[in-house]
Amino acid sequence: MIRRFFSYYKPHKRLFIIDFTAAVIVAILELAFPLAVQWFIDDLLPGNDWNIIMTVAVLLLFVYILSTYLQYVVTYIGHKLGVNIETDMRKDLFNHVQKQSFRFFDNTKTGHVMSRITNDLFDLGELAHHGPEDFFISIMTFTGAFFIMFTINPTLASVILVAVPILIFLITFGNIRMNKSWKKMYENIAGVNARIEDAVSGVRVVQSFTNEKFEMERFSTDNKRFRKAKIGAYKVMAIVHSNIYLLMRLITLIVLVAGAWLTFNERMSYGELVSFILFVNVLTNPINKITALLEMYPKGMAGFKRFTELMDVEPDVQDRKDAIDMQHVVGDISFKDVTFSYESSHAPVLKSISFDIYKGETVAFVGPSGAGKTTISSLIPRFYDVDDGSIAIDGIDIRDMKKESLRSQIGVVQQDVFLFTGTLRENIAYGKLDATNEEIELAARRAHMEEFIRELPDGYETQVGERGLKLSGGQKQRIAIARMFLKNPPILILDEATSALDTETEMIIQQALNELAKNRTTLVIAHRLATIKNADRIMVVTKNGIEEEGSHEELLQRDGIFAQLHNIQMS
Repeated sequence: MIRRFFSYYKPHKRLFIIDFTAAVIVAILELAFPLAVQWFIDDLLPGNDWNIIMTVAVLLLFVYILSTYLQYVVTYIGHKLGVNIETDMRKDLFNHVQKQSFRFFDNTKTGHVMSRITNDLFDLGELAHHGPEDFFISIMTFTGAFFIMFTINPTLASVILVAVPILIFLITFGNIRMNKSWKKMYENIAGVNARIEDAVSGVRVVQSFTNEKFEMERFSTDNKRFRKAKIGAYKVMAIVHSNIYLLMRLITLIVLVAGAWLTFNERMSYGELVSFILFVNVLTNPINKITALLEMYPKGMAGFKRFTELMDVEPDVQDRKDAIDMQHVVGDISFKDVTFSYESSHAPVLKSISFDIYKGETVAFVGPSGAGKTTISSLIPRFYDVDDGSIAIDGIDIRDMKKESLRSQIGVVQQDVFLFTGTLRENIAYGKLDATNEEIELAARRAHMEEFIRELPDGYETQVGERGLKLSGGQKQRIAIARMFLKNPPILILDEATSALDTETEMIIQQALNELAKNRTTLVIAHRLATIKNADRIMVVTKNGIEEEGSHEELLQRDGIFAQLHNIQMS
């Protein structure tokens, strides 16, 4: 995992070298300062030469100015490095999530995905900056300070060395305990995010059932669980920090007492005592850095572990190595013995289904809910892969085509149209991102949108609201149809596109859909049988497969399942 973490430094090698070099020089200057003070007290002061003292003081000022500039470099460049790495990780994770199949989103809460992409990576930027740099500099400063202290007075340095195993124990203990605590905290904040996402997205359902108090209580429970986990982590951190603080103050006290005794017995000069005390303060800096790492590392690595867990989820729908790029398809579709289930432990939704649809033909699928009509429409663009059998377009297995090229040839209009926050024009243009204004407006006219666009306050520049909440169902459907006119795919799937509309709006939408379906291979999933009278063929899908097939009139004359469904709706 550590190697994987460091791989993100490669693109930013130059920043890392600048930051690390500046940090090393700062650490060396810190080690040199106590020696300069010792020389100042033991050699310069007894010489009574004020000119030399002032010259040395000016040189020290220049050293401080250099050190200050290098501190700026470390802080700015180091944090820039951390932000760049965090940004790269967030981009990689978002791109990886975009590649996942529908099955992934069926089984993963949106709030959990959002938490992985945002919250889990917040501390990684700080860890990326401070982690390797502070660890190396701390070891270097700690070791260098002890080495110099041994050269000054081995006896006093040995007394301080006794504290090192205690420090190592405290740091190790804290690291293990805090790793567990921060991991638990991230899991709980993901739960909080999921709860917020559900409650905000479903606020209309919540309020219509007057369940606000219920949602508040559920959120409060998750929020308290997160609070408890976070407070537990900070409690461990407080115990470790306070013990380290006490240990460092005891070391200072020991140096003062033991150093005073050695000075009284003329085994140590005043300059050496002062430099020794300053070196104890120098030791405090790496200890503080390691203590900060003790807090940062578990948080950062807990987030990185959750990052890698999601990055390691392989999309179950992937391009084959020799997949071909389909620039254009004619539109012949063939299902051969297709079997599919959403989960391996569940019974198949489709079992050995076979049928053919020909270029330019409009075929409607009807039948009871749960029979697999929408599943058929989801398998053609490879939103899921079949468990057994095959689906071919123009005689080529769709698994032998690149996903992007396959889906670019297929347009899907669903009952529940998703609109992005933005303008009406931007949402129509989603069907063709490089569309001109003329193309967008032509698509809108073909989707019969002129009248309602004229009524909008800002026309095409009207903000549609989150998920299009400012628009009616019919208006959103017409936007979806306009997108399809822009995309202009040879294969069209209409998945209950008019089932939630009133009769007048349905007639307008149906007219637009009929125009859209011209000269395209069209699959229509429908509950309202009146909307599919003009279909070339109708297939009746049940849990047993395709039980009836024929035109509207043929199926009525057969007096089978379709006729029964028709009579129920007409009555």
